[in-house]
Amino acid sequence: MEILESQALFVLREIASECRRPALMFSGGKDSAVLLHLALKAFRPGPIPFPLLHVDTGQNFPEVLGFRDRRALETGSALYVESVEEGLRMGWLKDANQSSSRNQLQAPALLHAVEVYGIDALFGGARRDEDKARAKERIISHRNRDGRWDPENQRPELWDLYHAELRPGEHLRVFPLSDWTELDIWRYIQQEGIELPSLYFSHEREVLVRDDMLMAVSEWVQPIGREHPVRLSVRFRTVGDASCTGAIRSLATTVSGVIAEISASRVSERGATRADDRFSDSAMEDRKRQGYF
Repeated sequence: MEILESQALFVLREIASECRRPALMFSGGKDSAVLLHLALKAFRPGPIPFPLLHVDTGQNFPEVLGFRDRRALETGSALYVESVEEGLRMGWLKDANQSSSRNQLQAPALLHAVEVYGIDALFGGARRDEDKARAKERIISHRNRDGRWDPENQRPELWDLYHAELRPGEHLRVFPLSDWTELDIWRYIQQEGIELPSLYFSHEREVLVRDDMLMAVSEWVQPIGREHPVRLSVRFRTVGDASCTGAIRSLATTVSGVIAEISASRVSERGATRADDRFSDSAMEDRKRQGYF
């Protein structure tokens, strides 16, 4: 943990010193909570020298949004929220497929925020163990003027030397947690006493069984056909949109309990609980090429 933490702190400080206008992606999820904690460590006793940014699809779990707002206030960090709902209402964002999930709209909304706020580097909590496409990423990942990622044309990172030079209109995606695993994240949460939204721990909730996933009943997920809600003890391994994020059965009410469950699991967190990823091997890579984080 000491080595992983040291590397993450170095990356945060390096990019903050080299880039003009970085921002830290903060959704309120466990990875971004760890990243925020690391940023506080990296620059103490001073404040974090960049704002927080969240792309809000309008379909997020309210517990996570409440945690997001409270942590931004507690840390004294500026929080920029790019609203997909507002983009649709104002017309600069279009939902051509009229799909139930707004996950596909996160990429254009994020690129809009990059342009509006003049951001040249975005810190994110993505990890290589999450998905095959994310495993291809460098720690410092270049994006062209259109915000697109080219997995076949990445900058070398020999001996932990990072190339942060940018042409006008380009920006970087920066992943200080690249080499961490889900288990590393939870062990660090335990070590540092990092607070998380309640959804990450076992609680009773009405869910539907849909496509072999436990979907939480909400305004975006309602029974269809012969589906019937059941009340189960569940928790979430990852928290994305409520419309596409599934829960798992669990009795783990503590960090130690979660660590024990993850240690025994043989299924990735996204593969088990994210409907937008599990039915296509290239789903994540296709979205990343278009600007998704």
